Amino acid sequence: MKQQIINILTELRPEFDFTQDVDFMEAGMLDSFDIVMLVNELDEKFGISIDGVDVIPENFSSVEKIENLLKKNRVN
Repeated sequence: MKQQIINILTELRPEFDFTQDVDFMEAGMLDSFDIVMLVNELDEKFGISIDGVDVIPENFSSVEKIENLLKKNRVN
C-alpha cells in the first residue's frame, strides 16, 4: 500500500520526492487543493469514501499518516 500511496502522490506533484521523512504540509509539498485531489484519487483507487471529518492536514502529512487513514477506512 505504501508504494501505491507514493505513486499517487508523485502523479499529483511530480516535482517532489514523497519518500522523504518530512511533513508534506509544512514542507510545502501539498496544499489544501492537493489534499482534495488526493482524497479523490484515494477514494477511486481503493474503492472507499474518506469521511469529511478526516480530511484535515494532519492526516496527509506523511505516507504513514495517509496509510493509517486508509486502514481506518478498512483498506488493507
